[in-house]
Amino acid sequence: MSIKAILFDLDGTLLDRDSSLLSFVRDQYKRYPEFQVVEEEVFVQRFIELDQHGYVWKDKVYQQLIEEFSIQNLDWASLLDDYMRHFQRHCIGFPNLLSVLTACKQQGIKIALISNGVGQFQYDNFKALHIEHLFDEVLISEWEGLRKPDPAIFTRALRKLGVSAQQAVFVGDHPDTDVRASRDVGMKAVWKRNPHWERAKWADAVIDDLSELLSLALPDPARQH
Repeated sequence: MSIKAILFDLDGTLLDRDSSLLSFVRDQYKRYPEFQVVEEEVFVQRFIELDQHGYVWKDKVYQQLIEEFSIQNLDWASLLDDYMRHFQRHCIGFPNLLSVLTACKQQGIKIALISNGVGQFQYDNFKALHIEHLFDEVLISEWEGLRKPDPAIFTRALRKLGVSAQQAVFVGDHPDTDVRASRDVGMKAVWKRNPHWERAKWADAVIDDLSELLSLALPDPARQH
């Protein structure tokens, strides 16, 4: 059966979160002299460690940083607000992002996003990649009242797209919440390799670059794009 839709995760799949976070943290360090009681590289490295690839929310990260480095005259809530407002300015997409999505749309393939996270924050980061015009549906967990790996968020996206699970592919970087969960609802699952996670043993295919999707999802003529 031909593929009629491709659904994507955001962080680690379309958005190069590691590079984006590094850019943001360096910028925030420079904007806040209070941070500069500690060397930049020490501060940046500790922030990234505490963040745990985005699985620790930033209120906890900032509270720990303030305590560990004895940072004065700053509170975690104002720093979290700064993160929420400014992270989008540092969002970096993975290579070939726009060209791959454009090629898919040119072949009539529907495209959707399913992302866990805070609604407006995730949507602002998504918009910062300048690809929203190519997406037919966007589902973010806070706004949907569902989050991966709940099968209901996948089936809701499929229903909105008007395709069956057998006609769709999900592309994500997390072995469980993306790969296993999408396969459990009957979709083909493509693992966007992420060095932070062990190999996704349930994946139907593994890619290192988004351009590899073209040979998996598109008919032969489209491979010339």
